[in-house]
Amino acid sequence: MKISIFKIGTSLLGLAAIYSLSGCNSYNRLVILEQNANKKWADVQSVYQRRADLIPNLVNTVAGSANFEKSTLTEVTNARASVGRVQLDPNKAPEDAEQLKKFQAAQGQLSNALSRLLVVSENYPQLRATEAFQNLQAQLEGTENRISVERNNYNSAVQDLNAALERFPTNMLNKMFAFKPRAFFQAEAGSEKAPTVNFNFGSPAPAPAATAATTP
Repeated sequence: MKISIFKIGTSLLGLAAIYSLSGCNSYNRLVILEQNANKKWADVQSVYQRRADLIPNLVNTVAGSANFEKSTLTEVTNARASVGRVQLDPNKAPEDAEQLKKFQAAQGQLSNALSRLLVVSENYPQLRATEAFQNLQAQLEGTENRISVERNNYNSAVQDLNAALERFPTNMLNKMFAFKPRAFFQAEAGSEKAPTVNFNFGSPAPAPAATAATTP
């Protein structure tokens, strides 16, 4: 009888040890996934900030062209200011989906304002020929592409974290250690392709790549 109790006790201790190790591994994995999501969010913030930093140079370059439409410049400046009014922690992936939605909307408003400015610039061939304008072309093209890439990387990191939080046994640790799911960027029309910033209005735009038809 004593031997049986001893065996049962040993078995229970073994199970407890296994569960403890499993819990430690799950906790460590959640920490890594959370840190990765935070890093990817910081990368997103960095490329958005780079674009914002380019705008004063763009506005100053365009404003130097005679009779350029002032309302278009004002729209870009105001849109840039509206982005700054949406405050999110740059070092922590957002948990509030509504706040991220506001942030995304403000960034989208800025993208639209920049697009309109560039369309208007088509009427100013001397402006397009300047070295400063051409340098901004290369920088903005690279930045817009990085924004698309970093947003996708962020969404992938959040997907990994949120999926882990739903699975057993990591879902047992959520409340205990205050792990929370993070918000996604919402898909936009054409978001599967990086946007093109094209200053070469005299040249025909490249035809869009054909995409395979999807089946319901």
